[in-house]
Amino acid sequence: MDLGIKGKWALVGGASKGLGRGCAEALAGEGVNVLMVARGAEALAQAAAEIRAACAGGTGAEVQFVAADITTPEGRAAVFAVRRDFDIVVTNAGGPPPGSFRDWDREAWIKAIDANMLTPIELIKATIDGMLARGFGRIVNITSSAVKAPIDILGLSNGARSGLTGFVAGLARNSEIAAKGVTLNNLLPGKFDTDRLKGTMVGAAQKSGQSVDDVRAAQQKQIPAQRFGTPAEFGAICAFLCSQQAAYLTGQNILLDGGAYPGTF
Repeated sequence: MDLGIKGKWALVGGASKGLGRGCAEALAGEGVNVLMVARGAEALAQAAAEIRAACAGGTGAEVQFVAADITTPEGRAAVFAVRRDFDIVVTNAGGPPPGSFRDWDREAWIKAIDANMLTPIELIKATIDGMLARGFGRIVNITSSAVKAPIDILGLSNGARSGLTGFVAGLARNSEIAAKGVTLNNLLPGKFDTDRLKGTMVGAAQKSGQSVDDVRAAQQKQIPAQRFGTPAEFGAICAFLCSQQAAYLTGQNILLDGGAYPGTF
């Protein structure tokens, strides 16, 4: 299927690895020009080079990168100094650490809200008017399955990401936006085979005295699909949300968890 977005420009956060990279790869594979952003310069440069090489002689996508912390005003300024206008924006920032609500002070809450709620809102504010003027725009926020089914030790993430979800729900339904070809949706990942998940499994293994392989097997068994998702699968769904075909899909929370969520709605 031709998604009809070849030649568009996309900004993708957290793009050096994991789900962000999966989105960047999928978009570039559709001929979308991509500006990749992440904090780790070396990993980001390598990821950009690999995606560029994969597109060579194929889609013709241009792949650029900026090593910056997009959760800071300075980081966002560095991104917009390279390019101001984007047709597609994929917001993505690492989640706050787990823990007990009794241990989180105001600083911890502000940091979580700044990264996982206010940063996406700032990126939307900076790009949406250009999208409206051109009559096309796709904003995809990578949040978490915890928005749908909160996890007790992830209170910082539950709160900050739920705040973003509520904001997006209202903005997406603004007729001045929805009627002008701009959509806003959220992708809610469950357990995907990423470095972050591997890190949590190492921690769980150390805490329980089990091997990492045993922890991995136990977690996979809890998922109806009996496996973790892949960044490539995640990226493909992100690319579809950015397509011409998805123009009537807005204000939605798309849960990708292999069937782990037990509810009907």
